[in-house]
Amino acid sequence: MPHVLIVDSDVIARNALMGACAAEGFSVALASSLRDAQIQIMRHRPALLLVELMLPDGSGLDLLHDIDPRTGGLAAVLTERASVESAVEAMRLGAADYLIRPLDYLRVKSLLGKAMRNAEQLRLETPTLRQAPVRVGHFGQMLGAAPVMKKLYSHIARVAPTEATVLLLGESGTGKELAAQTIHDMSLRHKAPFLPVNCGAISPQLIESEIFGHEKGSFTGADRQHKGYFERANGGTLFLDEITEMPVELQVKLLRVLESGAFMRIGSNQELETDVRVIAASNRDPEQAVSEGKLRLDLYHRLNVFPLLIPPLRERAADIELLARSFLDEFNAAHDTNKFLTEDALPSLGQYHWPGNVRELRNYMQRAFILSDRAIDSVALAPALTSHAPGGLTLAIPVGTSLAEADRKLIFATLEMCGGVKKRAADVLGISLKTLYNRLEEYGACQVDTEPA
Repeated sequence: MPHVLIVDSDVIARNALMGACAAEGFSVALASSLRDAQIQIMRHRPALLLVELMLPDGSGLDLLHDIDPRTGGLAAVLTERASVESAVEAMRLGAADYLIRPLDYLRVKSLLGKAMRNAEQLRLETPTLRQAPVRVGHFGQMLGAAPVMKKLYSHIARVAPTEATVLLLGESGTGKELAAQTIHDMSLRHKAPFLPVNCGAISPQLIESEIFGHEKGSFTGADRQHKGYFERANGGTLFLDEITEMPVELQVKLLRVLESGAFMRIGSNQELETDVRVIAASNRDPEQAVSEGKLRLDLYHRLNVFPLLIPPLRERAADIELLARSFLDEFNAAHDTNKFLTEDALPSLGQYHWPGNVRELRNYMQRAFILSDRAIDSVALAPALTSHAPGGLTLAIPVGTSLAEADRKLIFATLEMCGGVKKRAADVLGISLKTLYNRLEEYGACQVDTEPA
Protein backbone atom coordinates (compact mmCIF):
# COMPACT_ATOMS: atom_id res chain seq x y z
CA MET A 1 0.00 0.00 0.00
CA PRO A 2 1.52 3.37 -1.03
CA HIS A 3 2.20 5.82 1.77
CA VAL A 4 1.37 9.53 2.15
CA LEU A 5 2.89 11.91 4.68
CA ILE A 6 0.81 15.01 5.49
CA VAL A 7 2.74 17.82 7.20
CA ASP A 8 0.32 20.53 8.27
CA SER A 9 -0.23 22.48 11.48
CA ASP A 10 -3.94 23.01 10.66
CA VAL A 11 -5.72 20.04 12.27
CA ILE A 12 -9.00 20.37 10.35
CA ALA A 13 -7.28 20.70 6.97
CA ARG A 14 -4.92 17.85 7.83
CA ASN A 15 -7.81 15.53 8.72
CA ALA A 16 -9.69 16.39 5.53
CA LEU A 17 -6.61 15.46 3.51
CA MET A 18 -6.19 12.28 5.55
CA GLY A 19 -9.72 11.19 4.71
CA ALA A 20 -9.16 11.86 1.00
CA CYS A 21 -5.89 9.86 0.99
CA ALA A 22 -7.35 6.94 2.94
CA ALA A 23 -10.31 6.80 0.53
CA GLU A 24 -7.89 6.40 -2.39
CA GLY A 25 -6.16 3.42 -0.76
CA PHE A 26 -3.11 5.06 0.83
CA SER A 27 -1.72 4.54 4.30
CA VAL A 28 -1.29 7.91 6.00
CA ALA A 29 1.08 9.43 8.55
CA LEU A 30 0.73 12.89 10.09
CA ALA A 31 3.20 15.51 11.25
CA SER A 32 2.78 19.11 12.39
CA SER A 33 6.41 20.31 12.29
CA LEU A 34 9.66 19.86 10.37
CA ARG A 35 11.13 17.75 13.15
CA ASP A 36 8.14 15.40 13.29
CA ALA A 37 8.13 15.11 9.50
CA GLN A 38 11.85 14.25 9.32
CA ILE A 39 11.31 11.46 11.86
CA GLN A 40 8.37 10.12 9.83
CA ILE A 41 10.40 10.19 6.60
CA MET A 42 13.22 8.28 8.26
CA ARG A 43 10.73 5.62 9.35
CA HIS A 44 9.01 5.30 6.01
CA ARG A 45 9.66 7.23 2.81
CA PRO A 46 6.33 8.40 1.37
CA ALA A 47 5.10 8.00 -2.18
CA LEU A 48 3.59 11.47 -1.75
CA LEU A 49 4.52 14.31 0.60
CA LEU A 50 1.89 17.01 1.20
CA VAL A 51 3.59 19.79 3.13
CA GLU A 52 2.47 23.19 4.37
CA LEU A 53 4.71 26.03 3.18
CA MET A 54 5.11 27.67 6.60
CA LEU A 55 5.47 25.39 9.60
CA PRO A 56 5.96 26.36 13.26
CA ASP A 57 9.68 25.50 13.14
CA GLY A 58 10.60 26.55 9.58
CA SER A 59 9.81 26.31 5.89
CA GLY A 60 8.16 23.21 4.49
CA LEU A 61 10.37 23.60 1.41
CA ASP A 62 13.25 22.19 3.47
CA LEU A 63 11.56 18.78 3.34
CA LEU A 64 11.62 18.64 -0.45
CA HIS A 65 15.30 17.72 -0.28
CA ASP A 66 14.25 14.41 1.35
CA ILE A 67 11.97 13.40 -1.55
CA ASP A 68 13.63 11.95 -4.62
CA PRO A 69 11.47 12.02 -7.79
CA ARG A 70 13.86 9.53 -9.40
CA THR A 71 12.59 6.82 -7.02
CA GLY A 72 8.94 7.66 -7.62
CA GLY A 73 8.46 10.09 -4.73
CA LEU A 74 6.22 13.12 -5.23
CA ALA A 75 5.79 16.29 -3.18
CA ALA A 76 3.24 19.09 -3.20
CA VAL A 77 3.33 22.36 -1.28
CA LEU A 78 0.20 23.73 0.45
CA THR A 79 -0.24 27.40 1.27
CA GLU A 80 -2.80 30.11 2.00
CA ARG A 81 -0.38 32.90 1.05
CA ALA A 82 0.91 32.18 -2.41
CA SER A 83 3.83 34.10 -3.90
CA VAL A 84 5.71 33.85 -7.15
CA GLU A 85 8.99 33.42 -5.27
CA SER A 86 7.85 30.47 -3.17
CA ALA A 87 6.12 28.81 -6.13
CA VAL A 88 9.27 29.08 -8.28
CA GLU A 89 11.44 27.77 -5.43
CA ALA A 90 9.08 24.85 -4.81
CA MET A 91 9.19 23.82 -8.48
CA ARG A 92 12.97 24.24 -8.56
CA LEU A 93 13.23 21.83 -5.62
CA GLY A 94 11.14 19.26 -7.46
CA ALA A 95 7.59 19.83 -6.18
CA ALA A 96 4.97 18.20 -8.39
CA ASP A 97 2.37 20.85 -7.53
CA TYR A 98 1.82 24.07 -5.61
CA LEU A 99 -1.67 24.06 -4.06
CA ILE A 100 -3.40 27.19 -2.83
CA ARG A 101 -6.05 26.99 -0.12
CA PRO A 102 -8.93 26.35 -0.18
CA LEU A 103 -7.66 23.22 -1.89
CA ASP A 104 -8.95 21.96 -5.20
CA TYR A 105 -9.58 18.32 -4.33
CA LEU A 106 -9.71 17.31 -7.99
CA ARG A 107 -6.03 18.32 -8.18
CA VAL A 108 -5.35 16.46 -4.92
CA LYS A 109 -7.02 13.36 -6.35
CA SER A 110 -4.96 13.70 -9.52
CA LEU A 111 -1.77 13.84 -7.42
CA LEU A 112 -2.84 10.75 -5.49
CA GLY A 113 -3.48 8.92 -8.74
CA LYS A 114 -0.02 9.81 -10.03
CA ALA A 115 1.59 8.72 -6.75
CA MET A 116 -0.30 5.41 -6.93
CA ARG A 117 0.87 4.80 -10.52
CA ASN A 118 4.48 5.67 -9.63
CA ALA A 119 4.41 3.28 -6.66
CA GLU A 120 3.00 0.47 -8.82
CA GLN A 121 5.60 1.05 -11.54
CA LEU A 122 8.39 1.03 -8.94
CA ARG A 123 7.04 -2.23 -7.52
CA LEU A 124 7.03 -3.87 -10.94
CA GLU A 125 10.51 -2.61 -11.80
CA THR A 126 11.96 -3.87 -8.49
CA PRO A 127 11.13 -7.61 -8.21
CA THR A 128 12.69 -7.96 -4.76
CA LEU A 129 10.08 -5.59 -3.38
CA ARG A 130 7.36 -8.09 -4.24
CA GLN A 131 8.75 -10.54 -1.71
CA ALA A 132 9.30 -7.89 0.95
CA PRO A 133 6.78 -7.92 3.81
CA VAL A 134 4.20 -5.12 3.73
CA ARG A 135 4.61 -2.95 6.80
CA VAL A 136 2.46 0.05 5.97
CA GLY A 137 -1.12 0.63 6.99
CA HIS A 138 -0.58 3.07 9.86
CA PHE A 139 -3.39 5.48 10.60
CA GLY A 140 -2.58 7.56 13.68
CA GLN A 141 -2.11 5.05 16.51
CA MET A 142 -3.85 2.30 14.54
CA LEU A 143 -2.48 -0.31 12.17
CA GLY A 144 -4.31 -2.22 9.46
CA ALA A 145 -4.84 -2.19 5.71
CA ALA A 146 -7.93 -4.39 5.33
CA PRO A 147 -10.93 -2.79 3.55
CA VAL A 148 -12.96 -2.78 6.77
CA MET A 149 -10.18 -0.79 8.46
CA LYS A 150 -9.98 1.73 5.60
CA LYS A 151 -13.70 2.38 6.04
CA LEU A 152 -13.16 2.87 9.77
CA TYR A 153 -10.27 5.29 9.11
CA SER A 154 -12.50 7.34 6.81
CA HIS A 155 -15.16 7.66 9.53
CA ILE A 156 -12.57 8.57 12.18
CA ALA A 157 -11.12 11.27 9.92
CA ARG A 158 -14.58 12.80 9.61
CA VAL A 159 -15.58 12.76 13.28
CA ALA A 160 -12.22 13.57 14.90
CA PRO A 161 -12.18 17.35 14.16
CA THR A 162 -15.71 17.76 15.56
CA GLU A 163 -16.79 17.91 19.20
CA ALA A 164 -19.19 14.96 18.81
CA THR A 165 -19.25 12.29 21.52
CA VAL A 166 -18.05 8.97 20.10
CA LEU A 167 -19.10 5.48 21.23
CA LEU A 168 -16.61 2.76 20.27
CA LEU A 169 -18.06 -0.74 20.13
CA GLY A 170 -16.22 -4.00 19.60
CA GLU A 171 -14.87 -7.12 21.20
CA SER A 172 -12.13 -6.95 23.80
CA GLY A 173 -8.65 -6.66 22.37
CA THR A 174 -9.68 -5.04 19.07
CA GLY A 175 -7.92 -1.73 19.84
CA LYS A 176 -10.66 0.58 21.04
CA GLU A 177 -8.24 2.64 23.14
CA LEU A 178 -5.93 3.11 20.15
CA ALA A 179 -8.93 4.31 18.13
CA ALA A 180 -9.82 6.75 20.91
CA GLN A 181 -6.22 8.01 21.05
CA THR A 182 -6.24 8.48 17.27
CA ILE A 183 -9.47 10.50 17.43
CA HIS A 184 -7.89 12.69 20.12
CA ASP A 185 -4.64 13.13 18.17
CA MET A 186 -6.59 14.24 15.09
CA SER A 187 -8.82 16.65 17.00
CA LEU A 188 -8.44 20.31 17.90
CA ARG A 189 -7.74 19.10 21.45
CA HIS A 190 -4.61 17.16 20.47
CA LYS A 191 -2.29 19.35 22.58
CA ALA A 192 -4.42 18.85 25.72
CA PRO A 193 -4.53 15.69 27.90
CA PHE A 194 -5.90 12.35 26.76
CA LEU A 195 -6.90 10.35 29.85
CA PRO A 196 -8.10 6.72 29.55
CA VAL A 197 -10.23 5.28 32.37
CA ASN A 198 -11.20 1.60 32.61
CA CYS A 199 -14.52 1.73 34.45
CA GLY A 200 -14.40 -2.02 35.07
CA ALA A 201 -11.00 -1.91 36.75
CA ILE A 202 -11.90 0.60 39.48
CA SER A 203 -13.67 -0.48 42.65
CA PRO A 204 -17.33 0.68 42.77
CA GLN A 205 -16.50 2.32 46.11
CA LEU A 206 -13.72 4.43 44.57
CA ILE A 207 -14.87 5.15 41.04
CA GLU A 208 -16.87 8.30 41.90
CA SER A 209 -13.83 9.77 43.64
CA GLU A 210 -11.61 8.86 40.69
CA ILE A 211 -13.99 10.36 38.13
CA PHE A 212 -15.07 13.54 39.96
CA GLY A 213 -12.46 13.95 42.73
CA HIS A 214 -12.96 14.59 46.45
CA GLU A 215 -12.22 17.14 49.15
CA LYS A 216 -9.96 16.53 52.11
CA GLY A 217 -11.88 14.83 54.92
CA SER A 218 -14.89 13.97 52.75
CA PHE A 219 -14.64 10.30 53.79
CA THR A 220 -12.40 8.03 55.81
CA GLY A 221 -8.94 8.01 54.29
CA ALA A 222 -9.41 11.23 52.33
CA ASP A 223 -6.39 12.93 53.86
CA ARG A 224 -5.98 15.43 51.00
CA GLN A 225 -7.87 16.97 48.10
CA HIS A 226 -7.97 14.82 44.98
CA LYS A 227 -8.70 16.06 41.46
CA GLY A 228 -10.72 13.59 39.41
CA TYR A 229 -10.40 12.68 35.75
CA PHE A 230 -12.91 15.29 34.58
CA GLU A 231 -10.88 18.02 36.24
CA ARG A 232 -7.51 16.75 35.02
CA ALA A 233 -8.75 16.23 31.45
CA ASN A 234 -10.05 19.80 31.16
CA GLY A 235 -9.54 21.00 27.58
CA GLY A 236 -8.77 17.48 26.38
CA THR A 237 -10.38 14.08 25.93
CA LEU A 238 -11.61 11.56 28.51
CA PHE A 239 -11.84 7.95 27.32
CA LEU A 240 -14.31 5.90 29.39
CA ASP A 241 -13.63 2.25 28.59
CA GLU A 242 -16.06 -0.49 29.63
CA ILE A 243 -18.75 2.12 30.25
CA THR A 244 -21.36 -0.57 31.00
CA GLU A 245 -19.33 -1.52 34.11
CA MET A 246 -19.88 1.92 35.66
CA PRO A 247 -22.36 1.79 38.59
CA VAL A 248 -25.82 2.92 37.45
CA GLU A 249 -26.09 5.53 40.23
CA LEU A 250 -22.89 7.16 38.95
CA GLN A 251 -24.20 7.19 35.38
CA VAL A 252 -26.75 9.83 36.46
CA LYS A 253 -23.93 12.18 37.48
CA LEU A 254 -21.99 11.41 34.31
CA LEU A 255 -25.05 12.32 32.23
CA ARG A 256 -25.30 15.65 34.03
CA VAL A 257 -21.66 16.48 33.27
CA LEU A 258 -22.13 15.61 29.62
CA GLU A 259 -25.17 17.86 29.37
CA SER A 260 -24.03 20.81 31.50
CA GLY A 261 -20.23 20.57 31.72
CA ALA A 262 -20.52 21.01 35.51
CA PHE A 263 -19.77 18.66 38.43
CA MET A 264 -18.89 18.68 42.12
CA ARG A 265 -16.14 16.91 43.98
CA ILE A 266 -17.24 14.52 46.75
CA GLY A 267 -17.59 16.50 49.97
CA SER A 268 -18.04 19.84 48.22
CA ASN A 269 -21.06 21.96 47.33
CA GLN A 270 -19.08 24.11 44.91
CA GLU A 271 -19.84 23.44 41.28
CA LEU A 272 -16.85 23.20 38.94
CA GLU A 273 -16.93 23.56 35.18
CA THR A 274 -14.99 21.43 32.75
CA ASP A 275 -14.50 21.36 28.98
CA VAL A 276 -13.97 17.72 28.10
CA ARG A 277 -14.75 15.62 25.05
CA VAL A 278 -15.91 12.15 26.06
CA ILE A 279 -15.21 9.01 24.07
CA ALA A 280 -16.84 5.89 25.55
CA ALA A 281 -16.33 2.23 24.71
CA SER A 282 -17.93 -1.12 25.46
CA ASN A 283 -17.33 -4.73 24.53
CA ARG A 284 -21.00 -5.48 25.25
CA ASP A 285 -24.04 -4.81 23.10
CA PRO A 286 -25.16 -1.48 24.61
CA GLU A 287 -28.84 -2.08 23.83
CA GLN A 288 -28.66 -5.41 25.65
CA ALA A 289 -26.91 -3.65 28.55
CA VAL A 290 -29.80 -1.17 28.65
CA SER A 291 -32.38 -3.98 28.76
CA GLU A 292 -30.42 -5.65 31.58
CA GLY A 293 -30.28 -2.41 33.58
CA LYS A 294 -26.51 -2.11 33.23
CA LEU A 295 -26.65 1.09 31.19
CA ARG A 296 -29.13 3.94 31.50
CA LEU A 297 -31.12 4.55 28.32
CA ASP A 298 -30.70 8.33 28.52
CA LEU A 299 -26.94 8.00 28.94
CA TYR A 300 -26.79 5.56 26.02
CA HIS A 301 -28.56 8.07 23.77
CA ARG A 302 -26.20 10.83 24.95
CA LEU A 303 -23.09 8.72 24.21
CA ASN A 304 -24.35 7.22 20.95
CA VAL A 305 -23.93 10.39 18.88
CA PHE A 306 -21.36 8.84 16.55
CA PRO A 307 -20.98 5.06 17.05
CA LEU A 308 -17.98 3.28 15.54
CA LEU A 309 -17.62 -0.50 15.34
CA ILE A 310 -14.03 -1.76 15.69
CA PRO A 311 -13.84 -5.02 13.70
CA PRO A 312 -12.53 -8.23 15.30
CA LEU A 313 -9.28 -9.65 13.95
CA ARG A 314 -11.06 -12.59 12.26
CA GLU A 315 -12.82 -10.07 9.98
CA ARG A 316 -9.50 -8.52 8.93
CA ALA A 317 -7.38 -11.66 8.59
CA ALA A 318 -5.28 -9.99 5.90
CA ASP A 319 -3.85 -7.75 8.64
CA ILE A 320 -2.51 -10.62 10.78
CA GLU A 321 0.89 -10.71 9.05
CA LEU A 322 1.11 -6.90 9.08
CA LEU A 323 0.39 -6.79 12.82
CA ALA A 324 2.66 -9.72 13.65
CA ARG A 325 5.62 -8.15 11.86
CA SER A 326 4.91 -4.80 13.51
CA PHE A 327 4.93 -6.40 16.97
CA LEU A 328 8.14 -8.23 16.12
CA ASP A 329 9.75 -4.95 15.02
CA GLU A 330 8.68 -3.43 18.33
CA PHE A 331 10.22 -6.27 20.36
CA ASN A 332 13.43 -6.23 18.29
CA ALA A 333 13.80 -2.48 18.85
CA ALA A 334 13.18 -2.80 22.59
CA HIS A 335 15.72 -5.62 23.03
CA ASP A 336 18.24 -4.64 20.32
CA THR A 337 17.80 -7.96 18.51
CA ASN A 338 17.14 -9.01 14.91
CA LYS A 339 14.72 -11.93 15.21
CA PHE A 340 12.49 -12.76 12.26
CA LEU A 341 9.44 -14.81 11.26
CA THR A 342 10.07 -17.78 8.99
CA GLU A 343 7.80 -18.51 6.03
CA ASP A 344 6.22 -21.54 7.74
CA ALA A 345 5.23 -19.44 10.76
CA LEU A 346 2.88 -17.15 8.84
CA PRO A 347 0.34 -19.82 7.75
CA SER A 348 -0.02 -21.01 11.34
CA LEU A 349 -0.91 -17.48 12.41
CA GLY A 350 -3.58 -17.28 9.72
CA GLN A 351 -5.17 -20.60 10.68
CA TYR A 352 -5.95 -19.52 14.25
CA HIS A 353 -9.22 -17.68 15.01
CA TRP A 354 -7.84 -15.17 17.60
CA PRO A 355 -10.74 -14.86 20.08
CA GLY A 356 -8.69 -12.30 22.01
CA ASN A 357 -8.12 -10.29 18.82
CA VAL A 358 -5.09 -7.99 18.38
CA ARG A 359 -4.19 -8.09 22.08
CA GLU A 360 -3.99 -11.89 21.97
CA LEU A 361 -1.86 -11.80 18.81
CA ARG A 362 0.56 -9.41 20.49
CA ASN A 363 0.81 -11.65 23.58
CA TYR A 364 1.50 -14.72 21.42
CA MET A 365 4.13 -12.88 19.40
CA GLN A 366 5.85 -11.76 22.60
CA ARG A 367 5.84 -15.33 23.92
CA ALA A 368 7.30 -16.68 20.66
CA PHE A 369 9.89 -13.88 20.65
CA ILE A 370 11.05 -14.87 24.15
CA LEU A 371 11.22 -18.58 23.29
CA SER A 372 13.14 -18.17 20.03
CA ASP A 373 16.87 -17.60 19.60
CA ARG A 374 16.64 -15.86 16.23
CA ALA A 375 14.19 -17.48 13.81
CA ILE A 376 10.57 -17.58 14.99
CA ASP A 377 9.05 -20.60 13.24
CA SER A 378 5.82 -22.59 13.49
CA VAL A 379 7.34 -24.68 16.29
CA ALA A 380 7.79 -21.59 18.47
CA LEU A 381 4.19 -20.55 17.84
CA ALA A 382 2.65 -24.02 18.05
CA PRO A 383 2.42 -24.37 21.87
CA ALA A 384 0.49 -21.11 22.14
CA LEU A 385 -1.75 -21.75 19.15
CA THR A 386 -2.57 -25.42 19.66
CA SER A 387 -3.29 -25.05 23.39
CA HIS A 388 -6.32 -22.97 22.43
CA ALA A 389 -7.14 -24.59 19.12
CA PRO A 390 -10.62 -23.91 17.77
CA GLY A 391 -11.65 -27.55 18.30
CA GLY A 392 -10.95 -27.26 22.01
CA LEU A 393 -13.04 -24.12 22.33
CA THR A 394 -16.33 -25.46 20.97
CA LEU A 395 -19.25 -24.36 23.10
CA ALA A 396 -22.83 -25.24 22.18
CA ILE A 397 -25.26 -22.41 22.90
CA PRO A 398 -28.86 -22.93 21.77
CA VAL A 399 -30.48 -20.28 19.61
CA GLY A 400 -32.66 -18.11 21.81
CA THR A 401 -30.17 -18.01 24.69
CA SER A 402 -29.90 -14.51 26.12
CA LEU A 403 -26.61 -12.67 25.61
CA ALA A 404 -26.14 -12.50 29.37
CA GLU A 405 -26.48 -16.29 29.69
CA ALA A 406 -24.18 -16.87 26.68
CA ASP A 407 -21.65 -14.52 28.30
CA ARG A 408 -21.86 -16.49 31.55
CA LYS A 409 -21.39 -19.85 29.80
CA LEU A 410 -18.42 -18.57 27.81
CA ILE A 411 -16.70 -17.25 30.94
CA PHE A 412 -17.12 -20.54 32.82
CA ALA A 413 -16.04 -22.59 29.79
CA THR A 414 -12.92 -20.45 29.39
CA LEU A 415 -12.11 -20.78 33.09
CA GLU A 416 -12.40 -24.54 32.79
CA MET A 417 -10.17 -24.57 29.70
CA CYS A 418 -7.58 -22.50 31.57
CA GLY A 419 -7.59 -24.85 34.56
CA GLY A 420 -9.26 -22.27 36.80
CA VAL A 421 -6.40 -19.78 36.41
CA LYS A 422 -8.30 -16.50 36.34
CA LYS A 423 -5.47 -14.33 35.03
CA ARG A 424 -5.01 -16.63 32.04
CA ALA A 425 -8.78 -16.78 31.45
CA ALA A 426 -9.00 -12.98 31.53
CA ASP A 427 -6.20 -12.77 28.92
CA VAL A 428 -7.97 -15.25 26.64
CA LEU A 429 -11.29 -13.44 27.04
CA GLY A 430 -9.57 -10.11 26.43
CA ILE A 431 -10.87 -8.45 29.59
CA SER A 432 -9.17 -7.13 32.69
CA LEU A 433 -8.79 -9.39 35.73
CA LYS A 434 -10.93 -6.92 37.70
CA THR A 435 -13.73 -7.21 35.15
CA LEU A 436 -13.57 -11.02 35.33
CA TYR A 437 -13.87 -10.87 39.13
CA ASN A 438 -16.84 -8.49 38.80
CA ARG A 439 -18.61 -10.89 36.43
CA LEU A 440 -17.92 -13.89 38.68
CA GLU A 441 -19.24 -11.95 41.66
CA GLU A 442 -22.46 -11.30 39.70
CA TYR A 443 -22.73 -15.05 39.08
CA GLY A 444 -22.04 -15.80 42.77
CA ALA A 445 -18.95 -17.77 41.82
CA CYS A 446 -16.12 -15.50 43.01
CA GLN A 447 -13.88 -17.34 45.47
CA VAL A 448 -10.64 -16.45 47.16
CA ASP A 449 -7.95 -16.81 44.52
CA THR A 450 -5.11 -19.11 45.55
CA GLU A 451 -3.71 -19.66 42.09
CA PRO A 452 -0.25 -18.49 41.00
CA ALA A 453 0.03 -15.02 39.48
